[in-house]
Amino acid sequence: MFGEDQIAQQLSKARETVAQGPTLSGGQAEPILTEAAEGRIKVTLGTDGRFEQIRMTLSALRDGPEALVEQLKLAVNDAIDQRAAMSAVAGPVPDQADMNEQVARMQDASLQQFKNMDAAIGALMAKIHGGR
Repeated sequence: MFGEDQIAQQLSKARETVAQGPTLSGGQAEPILTEAAEGRIKVTLGTDGRFEQIRMTLSALRDGPEALVEQLKLAVNDAIDQRAAMSAVAGPVPDQADMNEQVARMQDASLQQFKNMDAAIGALMAKIHGGR
């Protein structure tokens, strides 16, 4: 049988978990590879969200600095968009502060109910043992 302190600890732990907020549903398990300039520029985004590598052919460099910058921008933005799509939280995000308050109220109400039950059981046991 659970004691009042054990239940209070479990409910407090649940409140801490709720207060931490939602976790990402997808996440990025594999590096993301994007290409631009017909495959002449390749960008790799690591699983930590940081760029690991940018590769380009000599012909991409010959296109000139403005074209190179534009194509790099396309490849980088594509990688960022893919990562955002993988790690997006599906559906509306609940109000964490409101949820935490509700769990706190449940915790307080539960503890009061257990105190009342304990008092009722104690009174019943006293009657049973006192009636002998």
